[in-house]
Amino acid sequence: MQSTMTISSSVTLFGVMAVLAFIPGVSVLAVSARSAAYGSVHGVFTALGIVVGDIIFILLAIFGLSMLAQAMGSLFVLIKYLGGVYLIWLGIALWRSKSESGTVAGQMESSLLSSFLTGLFITLGDQKAILFYLGFFPAFLDLSEVSFIDAGIIIFIAALAVGGAKLVYVFIADRAGSFFSSTVNQIINRVAGGVVIAVGVFVIAKA
Repeated sequence: MQSTMTISSSVTLFGVMAVLAFIPGVSVLAVSARSAAYGSVHGVFTALGIVVGDIIFILLAIFGLSMLAQAMGSLFVLIKYLGGVYLIWLGIALWRSKSESGTVAGQMESSLLSSFLTGLFITLGDQKAILFYLGFFPAFLDLSEVSFIDAGIIIFIAALAVGGAKLVYVFIADRAGSFFSSTVNQIINRVAGGVVIAVGVFVIAKA
């Protein structure tokens, strides 16, 4: 089965996911804290846990949406509209949000496994993530013809985009031991919010 992902949609998906992965939040704080406290290797394993958690949500969203598309037929357009509206709402919330600061409380013992589990459980604990992906993928994927090749491409893109963004924070925390200023964090939130709003509008337009 051939892939329904085009080069342009793949590049756009990578760009959007990379921008969103840079949003300062709990996962960024976790990666930075583990790197600053225990070294860059622990930061890398925390980032790996975050990527694995995202992949789990991605698989649930892709194949869950594929089954919905096949079962509901034309009614699935309603799901696309709802997903687009959710993304626009999320983008507005990001735009208006204040920067997060502080440290990650209750860090686990400093084994590489605990660093991996920290990233994984932080991601899996975010129930809004799967709702985000449910609204996100209709803009980039023909869900009525989704294939394992498509899933593999998206997982590869996610690993590069999300993992790459978190590794930047690993490097910064390991070298400087500090986080970005609140002003920079707010700018990142607004840029990411604008990107999410644009994707939401695009999903609705394609529906």
